[in-house]
Amino acid sequence: MPENDLSIAGAGRKPAVARARGGSGEDGDRLIKGARRKGAKGIDSMRKGVVRRTTKETDVEVAIDLDGHGASAIATGIGFLDHMLDLLARHSRIDLAIKAKGDLHIDHHHTTEDVGIALGQAVKQALGDMKGITRYADVHVPMDEALTRVAIDISGRPFLAFKAEFVRDKVGTFDTELVQEWFQAFAVNGGMTLHVTTLCGSNDHHIAESCFKGLARALRAAVAIDPRAADEVPSTKGSLGG
Repeated sequence: MPENDLSIAGAGRKPAVARARGGSGEDGDRLIKGARRKGAKGIDSMRKGVVRRTTKETDVEVAIDLDGHGASAIATGIGFLDHMLDLLARHSRIDLAIKAKGDLHIDHHHTTEDVGIALGQAVKQALGDMKGITRYADVHVPMDEALTRVAIDISGRPFLAFKAEFVRDKVGTFDTELVQEWFQAFAVNGGMTLHVTTLCGSNDHHIAESCFKGLARALRAAVAIDPRAADEVPSTKGSLGG
């Protein structure tokens, strides 16, 4: 494959990851096979992004293709988060590979937040100069008794308004308060204005799922290229992202 191609294998959740040996992202230490970047220009033209974030708490690598088919290969060590990110990929039609190693012996907070940070950065990278994108989108997504409204503006002005009331502190071993933490990290690092409002719901799993599915469908529409304005930045200022 070309050097700057981004391979997202693993439809059906087959791993598309390589064993991490530490370090700061040299080719031999890549967590995601084929996720090699040869320059921002090549990534932007293909609407793909690769981000690696390494701290004392976590090691996260994300590879995305905005113009994919919804394939996913996700391994964060947190089962519920993996489930939500798989849904995000499937319903946004964004190919997504994520590998994360974190301090799960403490709790899920650092890993969840850092995955949101890295994914937001990868989306922003893949969007490049944002020419031709639809930019705005809003959806209502039901999940049984839960209903969530998500509205997005890929504006370059990061902001999250999040309103969802969870009944319990946890879904399985996952802290429900971390749903908002993930959305905050994603919105800020993706440079998006994002409004997420759960209008009704009593099952915490359903509430969280409707939030992630809502984001997926809104993101799918907002990053799509508008054929009537394919060479234009959708802003009267002539630029987005700053």
